[in-house]
Amino acid sequence: MERRLNHRAIKAPGRWEDLRAGFQWDIPPGFNIAVACCDVWAAAAPDRVAIIDVAADGAVVRWTYGQLKRASDRLANALAARGVDRGDRVAILLPQCAAVMITHFAAHKLGAISLSLFTLFGSEALAFRLGDSGAKAVVTDATHVDRVAALRDDLPDLTEIYVTDGSSGFRDFWGEIEAASSAAPVVTAGAEDPAMLIYTSGTTGSPKGALHAHRFLIGHLPSVELQHEFLPQRGDVGWTPADWAWIGGLMDLAMPCLYHGVPLVAHRMRKFAPDAAYRLIAEHGVRVLFLPPTALKLMRQAEVPQGVNIRSIGSGGESLGADLLAWGHAALGAPINEIYGQTECNLVVSTCHGAMEIRPGTMGRAVPGHEVAVTDADGRPVADGEVGEIAVRRGDPVMFLGYWNQPEKTAEKFAGDWMRTGDLGVRDAEGYFTYVSRDDDVITSAGYRIGPTEIENCLLGDADVVMAAAVGLPDPVRTEVVTAFVVLRDGASVEGLAERLTARVAERVSPHVAPRRVEVVESLPMTATGKVMRRALREEWTRRPSD
Repeated sequence: MERRLNHRAIKAPGRWEDLRAGFQWDIPPGFNIAVACCDVWAAAAPDRVAIIDVAADGAVVRWTYGQLKRASDRLANALAARGVDRGDRVAILLPQCAAVMITHFAAHKLGAISLSLFTLFGSEALAFRLGDSGAKAVVTDATHVDRVAALRDDLPDLTEIYVTDGSSGFRDFWGEIEAASSAAPVVTAGAEDPAMLIYTSGTTGSPKGALHAHRFLIGHLPSVELQHEFLPQRGDVGWTPADWAWIGGLMDLAMPCLYHGVPLVAHRMRKFAPDAAYRLIAEHGVRVLFLPPTALKLMRQAEVPQGVNIRSIGSGGESLGADLLAWGHAALGAPINEIYGQTECNLVVSTCHGAMEIRPGTMGRAVPGHEVAVTDADGRPVADGEVGEIAVRRGDPVMFLGYWNQPEKTAEKFAGDWMRTGDLGVRDAEGYFTYVSRDDDVITSAGYRIGPTEIENCLLGDADVVMAAAVGLPDPVRTEVVTAFVVLRDGASVEGLAERLTARVAERVSPHVAPRRVEVVESLPMTATGKVMRRALREEWTRRPSD
């Protein structure tokens, strides 16, 4: 039998009804992500491979659990020597690589809070998140350090910048690790203490920092284990093209793999390419994957090469449909299980081919350990078959502690005993949930959930733009494309406008949120209180015939 140290949340295979009926949470008070995902394995199996770090040029470095522990212990001591203390925020601005996990674990060993940042964020997006969180330290690389350094004068809390590839003028990440004490830090943070800060894509204002406790890793386990057909299994190797800066990449696969002793491939593609993905999967024996729907659609269009031996795939963000699920079985020989959740409360609904009847078009059923309902505006569950807001009962271990420094926004997220998701859905008599629509204005594009506010604020910074709205319009590959509607000042020229505004958003916010369409309009639909009615705009332009 494969040796396991950390317990499974799902003890043994079974039917969904039985798994839910017999489920009990096991969350030790002293649970710490760094200890569970690194130190317990390092103590018992120090030479076990934890991370297979694949560089852009194909070079491979294999990190064992023993090496991860030594590096994260030393980094924790180095951070402490520079003044990082319990509760401080440590930001991570890196692509998928071992240094990401080393930094997470080092922060958690100090009782500090790790903050993941997307490498494609522009200056405005970075400035907001670093400033709002009050990050004390940033770990980044030579490609991205100049953007951080340019913001430093406006970030009084940011005292330390670490660079992984030895850029002069900043802390040498690996040099600091080498020079630091090797003594194991005393880990004091436990299950209910804050561990991670992950910013959401909001629609009614600036992004909000969702603060999570260490226990939220355990909260993810039932869904991860079920969507991967009772993970871990002998020979499993995991990979996701989703960036570890997002909760999907980090918590839907990466951290659970390390917790269960499953080797994790670290490789971030600059642009997802299905042929390259298949090569990576074959070369490194990847068997379990988290793939956003757009990645699946692109992979479906490419030929599956020899050597691909996938065991299970998890995917979420939109309904996949019967054809795509059937293709997974026929072409890949693997079940594709759908998942549902959000940054504040992730992975609460799922499918599992080995435990339930699969009903294409539905998201699945409430995962063992999670209580999910469809509620009315007052937070009361509605009858089966009625449309309402999908909600999760308060107190769930995967649920966030609250929004960073925003108690009012945290309170608005709840209606009585239920956390509101903002998504409308239906539950049938057998407990299957079907997604109906969003109750907010989040744009779902190429696997990303994108909030319009940052885009609109950036567009309004252009001298010619008087008003702006960003919505998602239907697209067969990306689900939706970001579309900007702008009202211009009198006399403004439209020549080169679309290119200029797209470039502005790509540079200042992020390329992944840059508009792919820019429409100049005379006015925007508004409420009586002066708010842009994005839904009306979206519905009007969705009905229009395509050019």
